Amino acid sequence: MNQELPEMLERMGRQARAAAYQLAKLSTAEKNAILFEMAECLRAEQNEIIAANVYDLTAAASRGLSGALLDRLHLDEARVEAMAVGIEQIAALPDPVGQVLESWTRPNGLKISQVRVPIGTIGMIYESRPNVTADAAALCFKAGNATLLRGGSEAISSNLAIALALGKAGAPEHAIQLIPCTDRESVALMAGMDRWLDLIIPRGGKGLIETVVSLARMPVIKHYDGICHLWVDEHADLDMAVRIAVDSKIQKPGVCNALETMLVHAAIAPTFLPKVAAALRGKNVELRVCEKSIAILTDAILAEEDDWSAEYLDLILSVRILDSTEEAIDHINHYGSHHTDVIVTEDASMVQKFFSGVDSACVFHNASSRLADGGEFGFGAEIGISTDKLHARGPMGLRELTSYQYRASGAGQLKGEP
Repeated sequence: MNQELPEMLERMGRQARAAAYQLAKLSTAEKNAILFEMAECLRAEQNEIIAANVYDLTAAASRGLSGALLDRLHLDEARVEAMAVGIEQIAALPDPVGQVLESWTRPNGLKISQVRVPIGTIGMIYESRPNVTADAAALCFKAGNATLLRGGSEAISSNLAIALALGKAGAPEHAIQLIPCTDRESVALMAGMDRWLDLIIPRGGKGLIETVVSLARMPVIKHYDGICHLWVDEHADLDMAVRIAVDSKIQKPGVCNALETMLVHAAIAPTFLPKVAAALRGKNVELRVCEKSIAILTDAILAEEDDWSAEYLDLILSVRILDSTEEAIDHINHYGSHHTDVIVTEDASMVQKFFSGVDSACVFHNASSRLADGGEFGFGAEIGISTDKLHARGPMGLRELTSYQYRASGAGQLKGEP
């Protein structure tokens, strides 16, 4: 282990805690002004950020990263501008801090209220996508939290450039810190920093998340695989189903809410599969299909058992024919990752059956899985999509980055006689 790493992380954790106490004192207007300044700093440092990203892309390409993963890593003027706009959108959102969730008065006159407060300090461990640096920092900041960020090796230069730009705004010192290295030991060290970190959020591959979960001494919110399904019911509008399948798969295949498995009702398979296959193949999607499907799509690849639980993050789609919505629900709950699953149908009873039966954070009817996103939900940017059930589930926005505090006001009330 790098002997300087534990000392550096201890110092950064202590600084994050001190910054969190300063952040808690800021008004909404003060936080918003700093966020707008962050957006302008990103624009001002655009050339430096893109130059750093070119370095990362070149290194990643030499290591053989797929086209979809390179696209996740890539930054250009439009994407830097999108990061800046995303921060401005966060500034424009209502501040959850200080919101009174509930209030009541007890028979003894004690007035009690439940009020949203910042979580405090949040550690974020993520891979590849450099825009996460800006999104996570801005969201945590608006919710009053200090952040300690640890990005992946593929984007280290980009992340450092983005963090440097954000740091030029007038935030309290150390409110946003990026670990300037990607040593694997840093993950284990962060997971043990319960004295300084109130919450840790791993966002990346299964191996990273399982490592954090196994080592963490503080609460963890997991952002697991996105093994997203589309169930095309026998009562589906087939043209709509084709459009949804294509958008869900190819709009951005290397992200967690992209479609990975399409399930098709046997009654419509002979008509629907050739139609959707033509559209998908026109976008260079490789199809891996079940034995029933290959009788219709004779030139497709026969799927293996591992395909049903694969998160391809690429232009590959597994396809299976089933006989009922009940079978589709069973398949999704068995093979899926509880992220986002879609039904296409005009039968309202099937919609309700699917909604109540599928155990996922996001369940959609007649809409692309790509809409499972904080921005699309109106949350501004998102810290990720939680596949947990407690505290936060689905797209995590500002509210999910707060806790609550009970505040009680009295007039000398006592529990009992002195």
